[in-house]
Amino acid sequence: MKIEDILNLTEGTLSNTPQVQAIESATVFQSKVEHGDLFFSSNQEEIDQAIANGAYAIIYDDETIQRNDDEIAWIKVSDIQLAAFKLIRYVVIKKEAQFFLVSAHEMTFLKMILTHKTNIDFISSDWRKAFEQILNTDGTLYVGTDTELMKLIKPDIQKLEHEVNGYVVFDTLFKTTFKVDGYVYQEKELIPFHLEYLLRVIHFCNENSLPYDIERLKYTKHFSPVFIDTQLNTTRSNKSDKVAIFTDNIPDIVEAREYIKRSNNWVKGIVLTPPKTKVPGIDRPHWFENEEALRDILKSTLFNYAFIYNADKKFLHTIREDCRLF
Repeated sequence: MKIEDILNLTEGTLSNTPQVQAIESATVFQSKVEHGDLFFSSNQEEIDQAIANGAYAIIYDDETIQRNDDEIAWIKVSDIQLAAFKLIRYVVIKKEAQFFLVSAHEMTFLKMILTHKTNIDFISSDWRKAFEQILNTDGTLYVGTDTELMKLIKPDIQKLEHEVNGYVVFDTLFKTTFKVDGYVYQEKELIPFHLEYLLRVIHFCNENSLPYDIERLKYTKHFSPVFIDTQLNTTRSNKSDKVAIFTDNIPDIVEAREYIKRSNNWVKGIVLTPPKTKVPGIDRPHWFENEEALRDILKSTLFNYAFIYNADKKFLHTIREDCRLF
């Protein structure tokens, strides 16, 4: 690519009169710079190393950077990340790639049920890694969860909006029997209000000829129930009416509490969160500052369902990971 084209794409300004007229490729990692490459960075040490590796052009956004080689092209931009993705947009158009913005839940289910991942790329939330993924791979189908980053790549980013024909046949809070495309899946480890995410993912796989297996379903990091006794030991569901539900998001807690109100009035639920966490519908949840405080609350408080936000279930060292819900 010619230096002139790079200036036009990135809206940069040439800071010198270079000897070089074109570059071979581009990267944001100095260790990957090869002879003739364009390098994006505003770190002096990285730039010096990239030049030593053979860089032909540097894009930077810091006025204090020292231009130590006048033969190569020095291109000043207002924002290095924005400039990098202006170049990426050009690459995306040329390779006719598709990009989809997915929710964290959709991404989890997509990775879970796919049987082969060779025809899809999962975009990193680190913009430098994302840059490398798109520029230096042959992929044409990409998905990512970072809204700002994905819109930098493609302002009119697509979402998973369509769903296949599917519905709940029978459910509890922890198990769901559902029907999709004429097939019934019995008592899967799926939270009933997560079915909508799964249906969108199935539709996406069908539309893009991605192989998947719904039998691979299991509890996710977003909502993971574990039955326990009064001493916080894992047990089977038929031996206890206490369950610790580990979740990484507040909306699932709100949805689950509404589910309980609709179906199980006898269930006593409590919510445990780090200090100052706000949960809609609860004036003050049980706050814990550390694992010891969390254990104390679980041992001293009467409950059936304990919704625990932002804590790793492995802190309960007595929990056996091979124990399942029955």
